[in-house]
Amino acid sequence: MRIAITATGAGRVAIGDPDGPERHEVDREHLPALVARLEAEHAPRWVWRDTREWAPLLLAHGVRVARCHDLRLCGAILAWSTAVATARDEAPARPEWLPPGPAEAPVDEPVAPVASVAAHAALFELDAPSEIRSGDGSRPPSLADLDAEHDRQLALADAADSPGAMRLLLAAESAGALVAAELRTAGLPWDRGEHERVLEAALGPRPAPGRKPDRMEELARAVREALDAPSLNVDSHADLLRALRAAGIGVGSTARWELREHDHPAIEPLLAYKRLARLWSANGWAWLDEWIVDRRLRAEYVAGGTATGRWATSGGGALQLPKVVRGAVTADEGWSLVVADASQLEPRVLAALARDPAMAAAGRGRDLYRAIVDAGVVESRDEAKVALLGAMYGATSGDSGRLVPRLGRAYPRAMALVDDAARTGEAGRRVTTLLGRSSPLPPTSWHETQARANGVDATAADERRARSAARDWGRFTRNFVVQGTAAEWALCWMASLRPRLAAMSLPPGAPPASASGPAFERMPHLVYFLHDELIVHAPEGLTGAVADAVRESAAEAGRLLFGEAPVEFPLDLDIVRSYAAVS
Repeated sequence: MRIAITATGAGRVAIGDPDGPERHEVDREHLPALVARLEAEHAPRWVWRDTREWAPLLLAHGVRVARCHDLRLCGAILAWSTAVATARDEAPARPEWLPPGPAEAPVDEPVAPVASVAAHAALFELDAPSEIRSGDGSRPPSLADLDAEHDRQLALADAADSPGAMRLLLAAESAGALVAAELRTAGLPWDRGEHERVLEAALGPRPAPGRKPDRMEELARAVREALDAPSLNVDSHADLLRALRAAGIGVGSTARWELREHDHPAIEPLLAYKRLARLWSANGWAWLDEWIVDRRLRAEYVAGGTATGRWATSGGGALQLPKVVRGAVTADEGWSLVVADASQLEPRVLAALARDPAMAAAGRGRDLYRAIVDAGVVESRDEAKVALLGAMYGATSGDSGRLVPRLGRAYPRAMALVDDAARTGEAGRRVTTLLGRSSPLPPTSWHETQARANGVDATAADERRARSAARDWGRFTRNFVVQGTAAEWALCWMASLRPRLAAMSLPPGAPPASASGPAFERMPHLVYFLHDELIVHAPEGLTGAVADAVRESAAEAGRLLFGEAPVEFPLDLDIVRSYAAVS
């Protein structure tokens, strides 16, 4: 059963089941109670334009839905996928009221930030009209519009090269949209006091507005003295580069790796200054004031935020939490963090995609990199890691360039898969993940470079630029198929875990996690996700059951994508009070 939701204007909401009697129009304030009743009675798949329009309102009132179909995200997949190319040419066009997905901007244009569901300062002010909350300014679609677009998308999925795979991808992407909304609502447990102690230990006391922390000022003075540049603005890249060169330090940039190649008294204080500047700007006191709300980091996750389907953030920086502040990620009293990391996910996905028996066997029940060493392919675990990453990302020089050919001899199917993806990209064509997400085409500038190289008056420089551009795009498509399929595995992992967690409830006498909100305070819940890692906030009496659910969901994700392929997806799993305690 499916039930669609859309705004009708003037604070009213329409709900309709195209094949049944459930049709309602209510004020927004009455929507959560109605959704809760229909969810309990029918367990439908909710159909809406954009999960960000409705999930925050429902979650704020303690209402979770099990399933949805996000027309915006699913429409974006279908608009690109080579798996539905023929059917798409014959199908009706995507409607104008359906905004593009976050990863649909042309590659040669900057991607605009995804509009927040609401301004951060008004996180829980949930009475804004949905047509404003969606961020695109278009009229809200009618229930008939939603039904028609849902039918169009399902017809495309059914006409795909592999209909089951495309249906799974659309379901997983929509589940990911629900998870992203739930992560923001529940929030990542955060101990502000611990974070402030870290800042004070590293930077000194909180500075007055407009001033830098004491420790940064001390390091800046040390840099100026070492470079004999008393008026140097250490934060100016151009000024710093001139001062370094004037002091006889021949650098082409101020990158950390390049600075470390030089022995000069300015280098150590400069590197220390850069580390502290990053901490202060990215996770300092101003970040704490903005993003820690009621003992929680409520970051803005962007499901499907990159071309490969990996997530992004449009605020809060949750995908880039430095280790130095992870001690602030601390469970509530009576609760723990179940932290799970999919070990060596992308190499294992490559083995499963390629159906490479030798690589699959290497990762069975053990460290994949160590198994490559034991097989005599390379001499050390570090070399194995460098070689595999080089193969997946297209490295052709240094240690990677030297070691990758050895992998080709040991694991021919796996290396043939990524090599073929690279050749496809070099020719300017798309590649597609296991379930059906396709890469974008190269940007206009890429095609112009290739055209110049093929012109009658092309120079040797034109040809070199064209070859270089082709290789660069080939490196992108080489990795796209692996990283994109790994993202699909992670979506299926979370989609499988959500209902398992929802079936658990707070043990008698255990304290609720009140800061997580009414939807999550009495059940274990996801609070963090980073590509191949997730964290569940769990009552202490349920941590064992949660750990089992996390493992079972990972195994199910492998079966959903790869069937009985003999590839294991093991997890590194820890049950801790603080994220900093993870080994």
